Amino acid sequence: MKTTPIRTADLQSSVIAVPPLARTPDLRLNRDANRALIRHLEAGGVRSLMYGGNANFYHLAPSEYAEVLDFLADTVGADTWVLPSAGPDYGRLMDQAKVLRSRAFPTAMMLPMSFPYTDAGLADGVRRFTDAMARPAVVYLKSDHYLKPATLAALAAEGRIVSVKYAVVRDDPAHDPYLRQLLEHVAPELITSGIGERPAIVHFRDFGLSSMTSGSVCVAPRGTTRLLSLMAAGDWAAAEQVRARYLPLEDCRDAISPIRVLHDAVTLAGIADMGPMLPLLSGLDDAERARVAPAARALRAADAD
Repeated sequence: MKTTPIRTADLQSSVIAVPPLARTPDLRLNRDANRALIRHLEAGGVRSLMYGGNANFYHLAPSEYAEVLDFLADTVGADTWVLPSAGPDYGRLMDQAKVLRSRAFPTAMMLPMSFPYTDAGLADGVRRFTDAMARPAVVYLKSDHYLKPATLAALAAEGRIVSVKYAVVRDDPAHDPYLRQLLEHVAPELITSGIGERPAIVHFRDFGLSSMTSGSVCVAPRGTTRLLSLMAAGDWAAAEQVRARYLPLEDCRDAISPIRVLHDAVTLAGIADMGPMLPLLSGLDDAERARVAPAARALRAADAD
């Protein structure tokens, strides 16, 4: 596992995959299946793995946290960065910070709270979490005005934030006043496009972002890796052609559930058996699987061409 401090170049050099986490039928960690998915991603050029919502870290048992982190650190290649997550509540953040401090992960992502929180309370939490972890964090913005732009800028100026995963969904990603406001206070290289392939081109071309996360990269890593390269080169026409391959699966994720569809899509595409989802989530029903399977298999086949 890569353990050097995270730089802007690290964020820009690889798509940041956000994989699901495989489980056995009795909900134990499936080491073989998770290892197969990691090798699939690395073979496709991915060198950054973020374990958060898609891995269902929201419902990860505190007693299992260290085991999962140690497995991931031991399994990835020497040049692959693992970004675990913590929280979202304050109690878990602080307990998990103790585990993270004793490991070599260069950062961790704070899962977003939905309720209850305040701007000042979130800022206090970021400060206390980064102090306890003894390293900067990734902040996850998933809802409109989750943090005030000036608050985010202050935390960045204190060296407490290594990156911001921006994942506020818009009907039209080109019309995003919150992102515009954030960019008036922090540099674009600090903000990662955090909603996959669908808004990535707009985020890069119109807002100046230069890094991205993806879930569908778990099915087709070569294509998203190429998409990142084309966007960095400003070849928007070619980037649009690559992006189009991902939209059928992304349409399924948007219509059903981004997390649940991705979890089962990895299985349906024949990459690795992800098994059941950790409660309080559940896998796809038969009708949903019938809809997702063709999109997942077609995307993987296109990635092999």
